Amino acid sequence: MEVYLVRHTETVCEKGICYGQSDVEILEPYDTVFQSVLNQLPKDAKLYSSPLRRCVALARYIKDNLEIDTMHQDSRLLEMNFGDWEMKNWDVIEPEDLNPWMSDFVNVRVPNGESFTDLHLRVSDFVQNELQTIHSKPIIIVAHAGVIRSFLCKISDLPLKDAFQNKVDFGAVIKIEL
Repeated sequence: MEVYLVRHTETVCEKGICYGQSDVEILEPYDTVFQSVLNQLPKDAKLYSSPLRRCVALARYIKDNLEIDTMHQDSRLLEMNFGDWEMKNWDVIEPEDLNPWMSDFVNVRVPNGESFTDLHLRVSDFVQNELQTIHSKPIIIVAHAGVIRSFLCKISDLPLKDAFQNKVDFGAVIKIEL
C-alpha cells in the first residue's frame, strides 16, 4: 500500500515560536506550494488530515483538485501538545522547564502537555486502526512534522530519540510503502 505523508506548508508564526497544537494559519500566498504538493500525489486516494487549519486548508485543496470524495479529519494526527509552552518563544521558556525536556523529549512531558511518546502512541493507534486494513487506494495523510517523524520511526523501527534524523520540511511529501 502506498502512503503519502504530507506536511502542511509554512505558518504565519515567526521563527522560534512553539506552536504545536495551537491552531495557526498558513502563510500566504500558498497556491504555488499547494500545486507543487498536488503534483506529487496520486488521484483516487483515501485522504486523512489533522483537524488543525494549517493541515485542513491543504487537505481541502488536495480533495478538491484530485476529486477525492471524502477527507477524514483525525485528532490522532494532531501535532504534539506543547501545553504551557504553546505560542511562546523557545527563548523565554524557563531553563528549569526546558532543559529536562531537551535532554529527554521522548519521555519528559511538557508542563500540561505531552511527551514525544504520548504523540507516538496516538500515531501508532492511527496506524494500527486505520492503516492495517487492506486498502485498494493509496493513502494521503496531511499532518505535522512531529506526526510524520513518529510515523517514520514506527515503520522503520528507528528509536524515537532519533526521530529528528528525519528531515521534514514545510510542504514535504514523503512516499512510503506499507
